[in-house]
Amino acid sequence: MRTLTIRLALPVALLLCAAIAARAEDKEKKEKTPQVYPAAVLPFQERGGDTRGEGGKVSDMLFAKLAADPALTLVDREDIKKLLDEQEVNLSGLVKPQQATKVGQLTGAKLLITGSVLRVDHSVYLIAKIISTESSRVAGASVKGNVRDDLGKLVDDLGKEVSKTIADRADDLVPALLSREDRVAALKKKLGDGKRPTVLIEVPERHLGQITIDPAAETEITRYCTELGFKAVDPKQGRKKDADILIQGEAFSEHAVQHNNLISVKARVEIKAVDRASGKIVAADRQTTVAVDLAEQIAAKTALQEAGALLAERLLPKIVVPTGK
Repeated sequence: MRTLTIRLALPVALLLCAAIAARAEDKEKKEKTPQVYPAAVLPFQERGGDTRGEGGKVSDMLFAKLAADPALTLVDREDIKKLLDEQEVNLSGLVKPQQATKVGQLTGAKLLITGSVLRVDHSVYLIAKIISTESSRVAGASVKGNVRDDLGKLVDDLGKEVSKTIADRADDLVPALLSREDRVAALKKKLGDGKRPTVLIEVPERHLGQITIDPAAETEITRYCTELGFKAVDPKQGRKKDADILIQGEAFSEHAVQHNNLISVKARVEIKAVDRASGKIVAADRQTTVAVDLAEQIAAKTALQEAGALLAERLLPKIVVPTGK
């Protein structure tokens, strides 16, 4: 009997050891995977002396310098200009911290890098502002040179200072994400006792260049709705007439850049909430996010899922009917 017990216990012990080893390996992989921050480089202002044209040169060269930083994934500058022009957001080096959140929602950037070129007498200063789109906190970096110094060398030095500042103040500039449970709890408190309408959610998506397996953004919005007390009608099995609010939209993701084995993917989700009975648009919103992973499909799903979560946090309070109405 004792021999039989030992024989039965041995496989269990081996399985337990294997599970512990697998957890340790997963932890080690996570620790080795560097944090990558989506960032946008905006034009630099030109101040004092003869600085005409130097703001654009500095921002162009700084973009090229920071593009090589494995801790950053840069948002395409043409995409930035197009998105901000659509929203009539001032694309200048004087972007105010309070504008940062809106710019982050539009571009997916967690950090905005802007600043100015300043000439005083025979000295030239390159001053960078690093603005968090999540907390609106600002960090600075700067270099000083002579008007005769090579501008490219000064920008290289500024790039090093910017990278160092981001590395040193990352926890302050890019706060750790709240757990999903905390986010749902905070949203539940915000919604209060308001009446939850029945919703039908349809947000088809596609990943450019690859087959889409399932709608990650739609699934995430649906999860938020069900966990917060909304009744959700299945878009395939149910009927639209059974819903009070139709949450409709579209989503797509695409490969952005790659740093060594890490792949950055950008996702964009646009949705609107429509009162089914009247056809009136109750709310409309959009979100761009960036995610990084070793696999492109996983990064795409992560980016779309995060975009869906952020949109749910902003949209759902707008469709809840306050108590007493």
